[in-house]
Amino acid sequence: MRLFLWLLALMAAAIGIAVTARFNPGNVVLFYPPHRIDLSLNFFVVLQVALFVLLYVLIRAFRATVKMPGRVAAYRLRKRERDGNKGLREALKALFEGRFGHAEKAALRAAELPENAGVAALIGARAAHRMRQTARRDNWLARLSDDPVLKTARLMTMTELLVDDHQPELALEAVRELNASGTRHIHALQWSLKAQQQAKNWPEVLRLVRSLDKHRALHPALSSRLRELAYDDLLSDSTHDAESVRRVWSTVPTVDRVKPFVACRAATAFNARGLHDEARLVAEEALAADWDERVVRTYREAAAPAGTPALLTQIEHCEGWLRERPTDAELALTLGSLCLKQKLWGKAQRYLEQALSDAGDPRMVRESHLKLAQLHDALQQPEEAANHYRQCALATIL
Repeated sequence: MRLFLWLLALMAAAIGIAVTARFNPGNVVLFYPPHRIDLSLNFFVVLQVALFVLLYVLIRAFRATVKMPGRVAAYRLRKRERDGNKGLREALKALFEGRFGHAEKAALRAAELPENAGVAALIGARAAHRMRQTARRDNWLARLSDDPVLKTARLMTMTELLVDDHQPELALEAVRELNASGTRHIHALQWSLKAQQQAKNWPEVLRLVRSLDKHRALHPALSSRLRELAYDDLLSDSTHDAESVRRVWSTVPTVDRVKPFVACRAATAFNARGLHDEARLVAEEALAADWDERVVRTYREAAAPAGTPALLTQIEHCEGWLRERPTDAELALTLGSLCLKQKLWGKAQRYLEQALSDAGDPRMVRESHLKLAQLHDALQQPEEAANHYRQCALATIL
């Protein structure tokens, strides 16, 4: 439609010019003594138009010639930007596809464009790391050392790659530099946690786990497992003396003290250093919060001396628990052992036989037979004692 309107306008203009020019009797005379030039008005108008067009073309040609270097430079810049952006897209695509060699080569092309150099260096570092080319990885990261805009990205990438390469000391240096800049986001805490775990810095692991739990950034199962590993190392350290164990235990939050695994480790540590009173208190608090057979076992190992009020209190606690859990073999074995230590022969035999009948694993069968053998030895019943010793030995072999 637009073309039709243009043609119609041109035709109308042509007809108008033709009609006007036909009835135009005017002329133009140019004097340049001794010369005289006579021109019709129509020809003079045509000549003026032609001269205008010629001048216009010449001026345009001159301006285009002057601007040619700038246009060539702009074209080359556009081409470099186009090639650099294409290389960056190809580098990302190859990195996500797992084609790390192609990714690094594409990153080299993308780095030719200054605006893409930083991001291309991060891609190249990750690609080189995946190919276990640590020297090239470090060279890529070194390109970003003076770039304040990408400082956080560089430090986060360094932390992640160094943790993956099992270099926790270097990773923690990057984390410290990152923290010094005031950046403390969740992802940084997560990688810091992994680095501290590799470095076996368990107090810091516990601190980071608690911090991440506040933000719900850890799966509950992972959080629980990391706490177990940390407390296992802290409480099972053989270099600790009694005061060291007390000091470590005082730093454990109340919510963690009643967890079965932590309570079991703490009670075992206290028992190993002769702190049976502390071990009993830990086990009782944990059992009141959450019943667990491992804690019951440590409670048995923390038995008070015979004839003391503390041992009688233990027996009372166990009898109360057994009324609530009449089929608990571990508890029956514990109660029988405590009664045996207190020389309550009848109760000891009844509870030990109950533990033997309810025992579900060879360890409990072995311990029940051993305690019954000791009971019959104390009662001067050698045949029954020998029989239980034999059954204990068979359970050990099996």
